[in-house]
Amino acid sequence: IEGNVDYLDLRRQLVRIDQLLIHSGTETALVERALESWLSKKTKSPGAKAQINYQTHCRLALRCNIARVLLQEQFRGFAARLADSPLLQFFCGLDELGTVRVPAKSTLQRYACWWPEEEVHRQIQQLLNTGQQQPQKFNLEKPLDLEACFLDTTCVKANIHYPVDWVLLRDATRTLMKAVELIRAQGLKHRMEEPFVFIGRMNGLCLQMTHARTKADSQKQRKRILRQMDGLVGTVRQHARRYRDLLDEQWSQTEWTRREAEQVLRRMEGVLQQLPKARQQARERILKGELVENHEKILSLYESEVQVIVRRKAGAEVEFGNTLLLVESPQGLILDWQFFGESAPGDAKLLTPSLKRIDEAYPEGPKAVGGDRGFDSEKNREALAEGGIYNAVCPRAPQQLRERIKSWKFKKLQRRRAQTEGRIAIFKNNFLGKPMRSKGFENRQLTVTWAVLVHNLWVIARLPEKEKEPEAAAA
Repeated sequence: IEGNVDYLDLRRQLVRIDQLLIHSGTETALVERALESWLSKKTKSPGAKAQINYQTHCRLALRCNIARVLLQEQFRGFAARLADSPLLQFFCGLDELGTVRVPAKSTLQRYACWWPEEEVHRQIQQLLNTGQQQPQKFNLEKPLDLEACFLDTTCVKANIHYPVDWVLLRDATRTLMKAVELIRAQGLKHRMEEPFVFIGRMNGLCLQMTHARTKADSQKQRKRILRQMDGLVGTVRQHARRYRDLLDEQWSQTEWTRREAEQVLRRMEGVLQQLPKARQQARERILKGELVENHEKILSLYESEVQVIVRRKAGAEVEFGNTLLLVESPQGLILDWQFFGESAPGDAKLLTPSLKRIDEAYPEGPKAVGGDRGFDSEKNREALAEGGIYNAVCPRAPQQLRERIKSWKFKKLQRRRAQTEGRIAIFKNNFLGKPMRSKGFENRQLTVTWAVLVHNLWVIARLPEKEKEPEAAAA
C-alpha cells in the first residue's frame, strides 16, 4: 500500500510496538502472571492444551487492549475494524491461514479487565527501567531519560450529564421503570399502570421545569413542579420495591438465570438506596433554597465516586469527575500517576509522595523536579534540598520568582514544564477518550493505567532508533 501516509505511519507504529512488547519482556511477563493466577484458581490442574489456549487468549487480550486504546475505538467498533483490517490482525496475532476468528465486543470487554491494575502498573515501571538501563533491547539511539520529572494535575471528567437535582429524579424514574418493564415481560406482575406511563409523566414535568425559568414567577413554578415530581417518584419507588421483592422471591418462574436476575436486582437496588437522599437534596436546594456541601451531594445515581472539582479556568469553572496527577519525563514518558476516587488534596501535598513512589520504582531517582506554583511549599522546598534534587518548582512569592528566574537552569526547566499541559491534553484526548466511557471507579482507574501503558509504548516507538552497522545492513 503506497501513498497513504497515515496508514504507513500507523503500520510503522504497530510494528515498532510489536517489537517493544517482545524485546522488553512485557508481553511474556503479563502472560505468565495471568497464567499463574488462572492456575491458582483451579482445583484440578488443566491439561497442556487448555493452558496453551489460555496463553493465546492472554496474548490476544494484551494486544487487543493496546490497539483499541491506540485507535480510540469502543468495543463494538474495534471488533468490526479488527475483522476488516489485515494490519490489526497481524498485530493481534490473528493473521492465520483459513478462518480468522475475531473476538466479539463482549470478549473485548472481558479482555479490558484481564489483568488487575497493580500488575499493569508494575509492567509499565519495568518497561521504563529496561529502556533506561538496557536501551539495546529497544534498539534505541540513547537510553530513556528519567533524570527529571514534571508534575501537573487535571480533571478526568466523568461520563455523566450535568448534575441537576430534578434531573436525578428523572434518571431514577427511567431506570426503575425500565427494570420493572423487563420483569413484567417475564410474567411477574403486580397491579399498576404500564411503566412507560410513569416515564411519560416525568418527561412532561421535566419539560415544564425547563420552561419555568422564562416565567415571571419562575421560583414559585419550579417549587410547584418539583412537588409533583417528588410525589411521582415516590409512587415509582413503591412499585419498584414491590417488583424487586417479587423478582427476588420468584426468579425461578422466569426465563432468567439467577445471575441475570441479580443483574436487574443490583441495578434497581443501587437507585433505590440513593433515591431518598436525592429527593431530600432536591427539596433542600429548590424548595428551601439551602446549599448542600459538595461532599454530601449526589452528582450521579450511577457513578458514586465522582467529585466536584473547582478549576477556575476559562470554560471550566467547575468540573465533575476525578483528579489525575501525571508526572512526565523530559521525553514525554509518564513516570508516575495517581487517580483519586475521593477529593484530592492540594497539589503541594502530592509532590513528596509522588517522588517517593518514583524512588521506589526506578533505581536512579530524578535529579530535578519542575512544576507550577501549586506544588510549591516550604515543606516541599526542604524535602527537595534534603534529597539533593534540584528544585525547579515555580515559587508562589513574586520576590522569590524574580530571584530564581536569574538561573539559566531554572528557566530551562520551567520552559520545559510548560509542555506538560500539552502532554495532559494528548493523554486525555488521544488515549483516555473524550469522555472516558468506563463505568465505576475501579474500571476507570484500570482504563487510566492501560492508557499510560499505550501512551508510553507510543512515545518510545517514536524515539530515534540506533542505526544498523554497515556490515549488518549489507548482510
